Amino acid sequence: MNSEPHGQSAHLEGRIWTRDFVFVCLANFFVFLGFQMTLPTLPLFLKELGGNDQLVGLIVGIFTFSALLLRPYAGHALESKGRGFVYKTGLVVFVLSIASYSFISSILFLFLLRIVQGMGWGFSTTAGGTIATDIVPSKRRGEGLGYFGLSGNLALALGPTLGLTLVGIISFPQLFLICAACGLVALLFASQIRYKKVEDAETRSAKLKFDIFEKTAIKPSLLLFFITATFGGIATFLPIYAIEKGIPGIELYFLLYAVSLMISRTFAGRIYDRKGHLYVFLPGAFMIFLAMLMLAWLPNTAVLLIAASLYGLGFGSVQPALQAWSVENAPSNRRGMANATFFSFFDLGIGLGAILFGQMAFVFGYASIYAASVGSVVMSMIIYILLYIRAKKLQA
Repeated sequence: MNSEPHGQSAHLEGRIWTRDFVFVCLANFFVFLGFQMTLPTLPLFLKELGGNDQLVGLIVGIFTFSALLLRPYAGHALESKGRGFVYKTGLVVFVLSIASYSFISSILFLFLLRIVQGMGWGFSTTAGGTIATDIVPSKRRGEGLGYFGLSGNLALALGPTLGLTLVGIISFPQLFLICAACGLVALLFASQIRYKKVEDAETRSAKLKFDIFEKTAIKPSLLLFFITATFGGIATFLPIYAIEKGIPGIELYFLLYAVSLMISRTFAGRIYDRKGHLYVFLPGAFMIFLAMLMLAWLPNTAVLLIAASLYGLGFGSVQPALQAWSVENAPSNRRGMANATFFSFFDLGIGLGAILFGQMAFVFGYASIYAASVGSVVMSMIIYILLYIRAKKLQA
């Protein structure tokens, strides 16, 4: 019933804000809200269960690796089984896994449920990005994906702060049920989207083969890997780091970070569409570099909040530009796989970052996480410059 092709009229008119785009943005907002509320609170829940910093890193890492392993299959399922099937299946798994957190008291079961949640997250986010790509006019893809990402950023503005606030008022089980309810609302909006039709079996079999990545998406995805490694350290350990240093304002950090993300989303995509990734990636990466330096230093709340603004502006510029770059050269029947490749590297960066930084924090302290993150950002900038120089030589 929800399988008519999206809008050829939208493409002809160049409109971004169509009915289906609004629905996919709303679905994205609510699933991200449910997820973001758990992001700073799960480490606290794990500590309550008796876990340490190493286990905190593993609990984040196992989630992202679970999503990572499922993304290649999700990418192919998007082309073979359809956008709606993959999206709604992922949301159902996500809802059930988070709701189940309310009934566990064992670290082992928490690990198992994190694996299941990662599967749902891998399916739903890969599908959501692909559906948005289908809907947005190709000439405004950077701008449109920026707005789509903005829906997740709005959730980020509310989620961590709301989660941390609620933990002080209600129990962890009650919090997780609220997070699951957000996922249910996302599922409701997802059921109203008119999805792109799946190609006929004869056509599809000639085009599809099972692989684990889309080669046209590798370069921007590799750059993303080194950027999102820094996010693994922020999302997982920054609340604990701030508490250890006696610095208040961590709730404001996430709020200001999200507001800065939203601001950058309003202009970075347009710059990408008009001038290309050169004018977006390096300035954005440099702001992230400065933010990591400040977090490694972190003497007071003022520096914490300046770092939040810089990181939000930088990440909000870089991420949608890299996603648009990832899908722009992919064949139309490989957009799902291109998004799967992009988000696989996204997950890999966060997962490896969380696990490695957990070990570093255990041995060297929390400040070492952000010092190492500086090096990760520098690596992404060096790789970008080398790729750019090589591309210019090939054009000459």
